[in-house]
Amino acid sequence: MLQELSHMDRITQLQDEIQQLLMIMSNTIAYLTSRSNFVQVSPEVPITKQRNPEKFDPPDVFEANQKELVTDLIVKAKQIEYLINSLPEPEPEEEQVCYAQNMNTISQLKSCQAKRLLELEDEMQVANAEYIRAVHRAKDLHSQISDVLRMMLVETDVNLHEATATRMEG
Repeated sequence: MLQELSHMDRITQLQDEIQQLLMIMSNTIAYLTSRSNFVQVSPEVPITKQRNPEKFDPPDVFEANQKELVTDLIVKAKQIEYLINSLPEPEPEEEQVCYAQNMNTISQLKSCQAKRLLELEDEMQVANAEYIRAVHRAKDLHSQISDVLRMMLVETDVNLHEATATRMEG
């Protein structure tokens, strides 16, 4: 179950990272379109508009900011790739082929899903029974250790009383 929670945590992280990537992309496009100057790209198409100098960045600043934005995109993409690679492997292809062959109708799809859910429920019941056995075993061991410690303390207490009584008599 902890492993499943871990997988869910990774999926949530992946969603967050993708959302951040989309935000970076959106901000990048906004920056590139608002802070660049118009440049002639073809001799046949003249520049018909100019921006005020305070509305666009100088070429060296614009170039540096472009590189920084590209770096941000690459770093975020690598983080997403790492999270994707840390996700569990999909079910074996044999099961997917079996499902694909049986998916001729919606009722067959529901039947396959119900079968898979029953399999998962059986696995969960087995895991739960193992957990309960482990808890009982831990309680038994705790009880045994407590009994041994109590017995050792009583013996030590008796020995101390006897030693004290012997010294007082002597």
